[in-house]
Amino acid sequence: MAPPARETKIFVPELVYFEPDALDYPKGQRIHDWAEQQGLPIRITSSHNRITNLPGETDLEKYKIAKRTLVVGIRKTLKFDQSKPSAEYAIPIATGCMGHCHYCYLQTTLGAKPYVRVYVNTNDILSQAKQYIEERAPEITRFEAACTSDPVGLEHISGSLKEYIEFMGKEPLGRLRFVTKYHHVEPLLDANHNGHTRFRFSVNADYVIRNFEPGTSNFHERITAAGKVAHAGYPLGFIIAPIIWHDGWEEGYSDLIAKLKQALPRETTSDLTFELIQHRFTKTAKNVIQQRYPKSKLEMDEENRKYKWGRWGQGKYVYPDDQANALKQFLYQQIHDHFPEAAIEYFT
Repeated sequence: MAPPARETKIFVPELVYFEPDALDYPKGQRIHDWAEQQGLPIRITSSHNRITNLPGETDLEKYKIAKRTLVVGIRKTLKFDQSKPSAEYAIPIATGCMGHCHYCYLQTTLGAKPYVRVYVNTNDILSQAKQYIEERAPEITRFEAACTSDPVGLEHISGSLKEYIEFMGKEPLGRLRFVTKYHHVEPLLDANHNGHTRFRFSVNADYVIRNFEPGTSNFHERITAAGKVAHAGYPLGFIIAPIIWHDGWEEGYSDLIAKLKQALPRETTSDLTFELIQHRFTKTAKNVIQQRYPKSKLEMDEENRKYKWGRWGQGKYVYPDDQANALKQFLYQQIHDHFPEAAIEYFT
């Protein structure tokens, strides 16, 4: 019998920076007090977007330290990006993630700023969300809160996600969505969500979690947390991403869906969604990943891929049509067999 998986510890940074004005906000002061209680080194920075004096002798050392660095600041840009196909808008809550998923698109979108940033002016952000809701009325407006971070993994520090959930719970035309790889959901279980927030978990075949997702909660922890979330009345969803073609992928993904079926109580699956995203990469991402995770087993051979143009004029490498269709059809069938009432929102 395999030994039980070690419990994934809650994130505690090794270094904390504050913008001076962030300390004028109650949230900023509370985080400062928390950092002091933890005995963490505290520094001041003129901008949460520019941290230049991180320790480390090499770029790789500085990267690893940056992933363990928290920066507390004020979000000045209040224009929300689009977030298709998941939602109408990406709502800012944090930037950067403490996880070390080899394939993550944040490797390139954050570039030289992989440190974790949280924002203290949540009232300003929610006021902007209110404007977007009113502009689109009477249509429902969906906001994605996990485009640039994993907010669940930071909730014990910021408390922002619960604020967003309860704000959307009071908005007849507002909906919140986010996805997580962390199981630390307890602060959110008593939130007044009013069914307006879909709580999604990122799951994958054991091969993918084991080889490419260090620093995240294990599969059992995520599924146990999903049961807690569903019992708290949240609409539940799963994102299977990235779907990776590997030796034994059929067994790996069928085992995944079967484990979900076994772990989730029947009454928690009446309003269940799945989102399916195949693995893709850009040339830039490949170079960055190989620098930061030189021993990674992640397959990124352009010769075995199809080149696909993206929305922003940059191409990416995806699986050839025959492989993509095989993955799609297999997963659709597995989901329909085990969760006939579930909605598959998209495969991309």
